[in-house]
Amino acid sequence: MKAIILSGFGGVEHLVPQEIPTPILNDDEVLIQVKAISINPVDVKTRSGKGLSGLLKEQNPLILGWDVSGIVTNVGLGVTGFQVGDAVFGMINFPGHGQAYAEYVAAPASQLAHKPANLSHEEAAAATLAALTAWQGLVDHAKLQPGQRLLVHAAAGGVGHYVVQIAKHLGAYVIGTASAANKDFVLSLGADEHIDYKAQRFEEAVSAVDVVYDTLGGDTIDRSLEVLKPGGTILSIPSGLNEQVTEKAAARGVNGIRYRVQSDGEDMKALAALLEKGMLKSRVFKTYSFDQMAEAHLQLETGKTAGKVVVRV
Repeated sequence: MKAIILSGFGGVEHLVPQEIPTPILNDDEVLIQVKAISINPVDVKTRSGKGLSGLLKEQNPLILGWDVSGIVTNVGLGVTGFQVGDAVFGMINFPGHGQAYAEYVAAPASQLAHKPANLSHEEAAAATLAALTAWQGLVDHAKLQPGQRLLVHAAAGGVGHYVVQIAKHLGAYVIGTASAANKDFVLSLGADEHIDYKAQRFEEAVSAVDVVYDTLGGDTIDRSLEVLKPGGTILSIPSGLNEQVTEKAAARGVNGIRYRVQSDGEDMKALAALLEKGMLKSRVFKTYSFDQMAEAHLQLETGKTAGKVVVRV
């Protein structure tokens, strides 16, 4: 099968097509013929030598990617929930060696959900790592409640556009920061307010927030702490840019939470139910072919992606 190997850490020239054997299944796995792959910032960071590079550097061959949608072509002896021919999607072995940049992927059945019939493979692949990150942050960590006020930074981004939708599903009042160009998109997701971060400092436009969802890190954390209610919560996901969030938050009498998304089939099923009902939608910003993986990475590096970048296999 064809796969894209990471030949070394650095630029996109290290993403190299190569023929390798099709994976051999463990008893708890299914073999997926991949139809679409979602690309995330962690893909780009890991390729460049950051992200999960320290964890994966000994893998040979090293194959990036965690988000897939495709068709089951074989099932392990211990698998009962899926059968050959099923359309499935999920985030595989994160944080670990997902090996999604390939025509076939072996995936633990416990990390997958059936793909809703009303979704394309591209839309399903998009709603994996980013949507799980949003779901686990709001539901498991912040325990967002109806009526609470949520401020989400980069509300038009890959994670942000799912945060807005899930928060509205949970009954929150949602304020999203984004550029003026993305105002209509953010409001179309259900946000109650939009703040143009280029025209106005968000801490001058909003206050008394119960939860801040930070996708940016750095000084955004310090500024966000100013708008939180006493006892409020800031969730911060950008690794390498949020190490002091817990300590800074505690000094302000609020909760600071860093977390990393985990593969979870039950959470995928919860997302699948929302996607099937049309209560959650993926915004696919641009789709690339498998041979254009480098271009997909370069697009994500621009920092100007509204929604998700997807690669079709």
